[in-house]
Order: sequence, then structure tokens, then C-alpha cells
Amino acid sequence: MSLDESVSTIRLVSPVRERALGKLGIRTVRDLLSHYPRRYIDMSQVRTVRDARIGDECTIRGSIHEMRLKRPRPNLPLVELSVVDDTGVLMITAFRQPWLMDQLKAGMQVAVSGKLEFNYGFKRMTNPFIEPVDENTATVGLIVPVHPATGALSTAWIRRLVSNALEQTRGLLDPLPLDLRLKRRLMSRQRALSCIHFPQSADEQRAARTRLAYEELLLLELVLMRENEQRAEEGAPTEHVVDGPRVQALAAAVPFELTDEQRAARDRILGEMAAPHPMNHLLLGDVGTGKTIVAAFALAAAADSGGQAVLMAPTEILARQHAQSLGSLFDQAGVTWAALTGSTDAAERERIVAGVAAGTIDVLIGTHAVLQDDVVFAHCTLAVIDEQQRFGVDQRAKLLSKGTCIDALYLTATPIPRSLALAVFGNLSLSYIKHRPHDSACRTTYVHDKRSRGKAYDAALAALKRGERVYVVCPLVGVERPTGKKKGSKKSAGGDEEEYAYASISIEDENDLDAGGCTVAAAESQADFLQKKVFVDYRVDLVHGRMSGADKRAVMERFASGESQVLVATTVIEVGVDVPQATVMIVEDADRFGLAQLHQLRGRVGRGELPAEVHLISGSRSDTALSRLEAMKKTDDGFKLAEYDLSLRREGDILGNRQHGASGLKLVNIVRDGALIEQAHADAQELLAQDPQLSEADHRALAREVRFVERRATVVAGG
Repeated sequence: MSLDESVSTIRLVSPVRERALGKLGIRTVRDLLSHYPRRYIDMSQVRTVRDARIGDECTIRGSIHEMRLKRPRPNLPLVELSVVDDTGVLMITAFRQPWLMDQLKAGMQVAVSGKLEFNYGFKRMTNPFIEPVDENTATVGLIVPVHPATGALSTAWIRRLVSNALEQTRGLLDPLPLDLRLKRRLMSRQRALSCIHFPQSADEQRAARTRLAYEELLLLELVLMRENEQRAEEGAPTEHVVDGPRVQALAAAVPFELTDEQRAARDRILGEMAAPHPMNHLLLGDVGTGKTIVAAFALAAAADSGGQAVLMAPTEILARQHAQSLGSLFDQAGVTWAALTGSTDAAERERIVAGVAAGTIDVLIGTHAVLQDDVVFAHCTLAVIDEQQRFGVDQRAKLLSKGTCIDALYLTATPIPRSLALAVFGNLSLSYIKHRPHDSACRTTYVHDKRSRGKAYDAALAALKRGERVYVVCPLVGVERPTGKKKGSKKSAGGDEEEYAYASISIEDENDLDAGGCTVAAAESQADFLQKKVFVDYRVDLVHGRMSGADKRAVMERFASGESQVLVATTVIEVGVDVPQATVMIVEDADRFGLAQLHQLRGRVGRGELPAEVHLISGSRSDTALSRLEAMKKTDDGFKLAEYDLSLRREGDILGNRQHGASGLKLVNIVRDGALIEQAHADAQELLAQDPQLSEADHRALAREVRFVERRATVVAGG
């Protein structure tokens, strides 16, 4: 039976059930078999009411004595049941499950599994798993899977349909070659599917998950690696000259000694550029580690090779920062360059576009403006994308289309553990820069509630008296007060083209909208308040994404020169701002930002030799939000923070916008499955080295699965 046939071909899937399954995203047999349980109930731990201990997870079997439907609030139905056995009474509260009144009846025998509590004089369970039992039920004493369900289709019904699907697909062809299964000691796909849905033991369930997670990873790695092969077929790649006069002149012009990590990354990238295949390289570096200077050598090598290069950044501030920091070095190295952004005036833009088309401009630095159709290169051989996770898949592809089979270098300051990088960027070679050149500049992070924000202001005033500068970061632009609107209705700092691709606000808890009765800090009102009430002897400036490019440049120039000493900003300063005299950052409503974003923001201070302080202010009462802020306080290591963030949020969210490949990973946990990811990556490389087209007889089933994943990735990437 084909996995890609309609789920309606499964026995007992009626049109009504087919529609209910569709609401769960289940439309094919494959979808149903990969609708994995979200948890398991170990019903072998059966206890009596009397013997069950408070705080334990256990199963109690008894009969329903009484059932009541209550509505303490109009939108909060709850069912209260009393279950009795020979030793006592167990009270059960089931929130938002009114359908239980139709499914269960007084006198019915049930098994309930959950955590036992004690209050109001009774042993209780809240929202436990409830399973009717009779002489035909064999769940008690077994491990019972709990599949995601809907009100129209219970977990028991989904178990029955999954069981039917397994029966009808018996003899399923395994896509993994036998030698690979033996090498990694993996069970067959058929057995893995049976064991993950209906395990006989915890060990059996773990072995099944490992097999299926490995398959997910192997297929993803093969898809990503085949993308590289397809790029190589577009035309002849450029074998760049990497020790030419411009590269050497650039090395002489750099006014500092590269660190060992910077040199290693530079040499790795130049080696990839010199190879007879298109480079596809990701340079990962924590904030302030000097990725830009490493990329500069790649840009100079393109010029030495008779080609052109483009460096695209997500914001105008960052693009201008690159132009300022690299421009003088390029001038000394004999590399011609220009900067193109959305605010470039018409005459200057026309001159730049003409120079790019004529080949007289070696390096074009810009924002999304470089993607315009009239920006046509004479001979582009290298594309560098800074903060690559802030661009969509289509935008990155459009930049690479500016040349034929060009080398691609991606930069990111979002700290990504190697396991995540391999899972999401398996088709890229990787370099890491983990240490900042100015490690002597100590940076300390503090967490305050809103009542003690005065401590942050005191630290800022002390820094200003020493002649240093201060950032104050706010999550919103305009004045906004809680109105009870839905979570997506607020007006954030990401209103313009520069910031649309990266969420400015990460609200952890909808109930924390106005925690502690405090209004969410807005940059405009905050700047006015700070100027009049706190920093009255200093100039306070404001910058945000809705300002014009010229106004933003003027504000940043005043702050960099010291004409203004306090800069109130949104996340427009998250990347690309380099003011060594800035030593204090205050982040208002810090719980509304993700960890990766907070770490990026924190990287704006401590960029020189002076010690720096970061003060995170929060009114949140959410345990999760507060624990994240505590993590910021405990470590300044972006990669450790990334591991922690992944443990809470899974792989996609930390990247800003989900990469199309990772959306197929249902069972993989990036933190836990690091070794499995390494194995799948190595095995995919070995398979393609032996059989690039996967055309050998043992690989044909695998090739079919790869084509399925490629089709799914194309659909997801296209929205």
C-alpha cells in the first residue's frame, strides 16, 4: 500500500473522520503513520487509591461514581468526576473537556493515569489520561500512547486508526540500505513504526525513536547536500586567486593582529574559494568576534580574481557600518567599492548601478536594495550575506542568482551549536569564531524588576560622568497601553523593510502584557521621560526602524561622536553598531525578547577595552521568562545560551525565521541528538560520495524518499 495514498483508504476512516484527521494535518497514510504519540502512559504502575502516594505518577483503576459539568467562567467548562475503588475515592478535574460527559457514564470502569495531588480533603488528579476499561480492553498493565487528538476524534480512535494503517502497510519497503542499518544497529522502519506507536517497553520506544529520528536526519542531510550538487551543475565555478596583491595589501592595511580563530576561519574560507567547486560556507561568530574582517579577505580575493563581490546586510545601519569600517581598508588595498541602500539618492544610485554593470566596482555593499532587478553585475563571483538568518530563502536565492555558480559566504552572530548547524545547514561547510578579541573588557549582566530600575539608572549616570555612553533599548516604538487586543495586534519596531524578516518582540506569556500594572516601554515616550527626569544634564537621542535612513545616520553619528550621550532605541541597533565608548545598556521589558536577540543586543557594549554593564528590566511573573533572564545573568557565552534556548524552544525558533528544511524534523531534539546528527551527516556524505545520484539498486528506495522530502521542502519554502 502506498504511503502517499489518501488516508481515506485506511479501514474505518469515514468521510467525517477524514475531515477530523485533516484538521490535524493528516491527509495521507504517511501523515497518519508519522502522527507520533506526544507522550506515553505507563499503565503497569497500577495503585489503589489508598496506596497511591502524593506526588507520584501512577494509574488507578475504579468505577465512576458521579460526574458533573461546571462552568466557573463562561469560557471555562470543567468536568468533575469521582472515581471509587475498594479503598477510597479519587477526585478528577478535567478542564476544557466537556465531551467527556458524552463519552463517560456513571458506573463505567476506567483507568486514570496522572500525577496524584491532595487538596480539599481528597486525593486528586487534574487533567489525567482517562481510559474506559472492560473485559475487551487490554491497556491496563501496558504502555499506552497518547496521540494529539481533537474533540471530534479521541486518542482512542486515533490509536485504532494508526493500528489499522500499520496492518495495511505491513511489508513496507525500508528506504535505509541494509548495510547502513547494520552499521548503526537500527531496527527496520516497519518495526520502528509499530514500536513507536505501540511500545511494549520504554527501551523499545527509545530504539524506535532513534531509528525514525535518524531517518529524518539522513533524508534532510541528503536533500541539503544535493542542493550543492545542483548549484555546481549551473556552470563552471570560479577558482579564486587567494594570495593576490589585493589580499596581501589588505593584510598589510589591517591595523591589528588577527586572532588564531580569525586566521583559521580566513584560511578555511580562502581554501574553499580556491577549490574547483562552488563554496557554500557558514561563518558563525559570537557578537564582537570579528567576522567582518574575515569576510573582507574573501571580498578582496574576488577582486584579485577578476570578479566582483556583493555584501548584503539586513539593515541600513549595518550596511553603513560595513562601508565605514571596510571602505578605508579597501581603498588602501586597491579594491573599488560602493554602498547601495534604500536611501541612496537617485543620481548616486544610477552611478553605482552603472559601475556595477561595467565592472568598475569590485565590491558592492548594501541592503535589500542590491536585490533589485536593475542591479546587474558584469561578473559576480562571490556573495556574502551578513546575518543570513534575517533573510528569507527566496531572498538568499535571488542574491546568488546575480552570478553563475558563485561562491556563497554566510555570516551569523546568532550562536548556533554545531548540532543545529549540521541539521539546518548540512549543505554548508562551517567555521566558528568563539572568542572576542577584547576578552579583557569585562561585561556583567544584571536583572531588575521594574521597582528597582533605579539601580540601572544609577549605573548609567555613573558611566556618563566618566565620559562613557549609554543605550536604552525598548520593545516598541510608539506609546502603547494594554487594550486586551490579541497578541499579534501590537505595533512593533519592525515596521520597515529592514526589520520585517526578524521578529522584534518575543512575548513569552500572553498574560504578561502588563505585568505588575506597568505599561510596556515605548521608545518615544521613554526618550522623552529620560531626557526630562533622569539624564537631564546629557543629550538623549532616539533611533528606530520607522525613521528615514538619513535621520538614522544623523542620530548614530551624533552618538558615535559623543554629541549625544544616551541613545534610546528599538532593536534597530541589534547589529552593526560599534561605539567602543558605550559601556552601559538598559533593556526595558527584557522578557519580551528572545535569548538570542538579547545576546545580540548585549554585544553592542563592551566592544572596547572598558568594562561594560547590561541591565535587564522586567515586570514579568512568568517562570520561563525569568529563568531566561537568569541565564543571561549567569553566562556571557552565546553558545551556552543557544543550547539553553534550544532546550526550551526547539531548533527553528532560535534562528529568527525557520529554515525550510528543519520543518520536517518531528522527532529530533537538537540538544539531545547531537551524536545522531553527526552520524547522519557523515553517512550522507559517504552515500553521495559512493553514489551521487542514488541510482544503485540498494539506494533506489532511499532516492524516492529523498525526492519526497525535496518536494515537501519546496512547498514549505514557497509558503
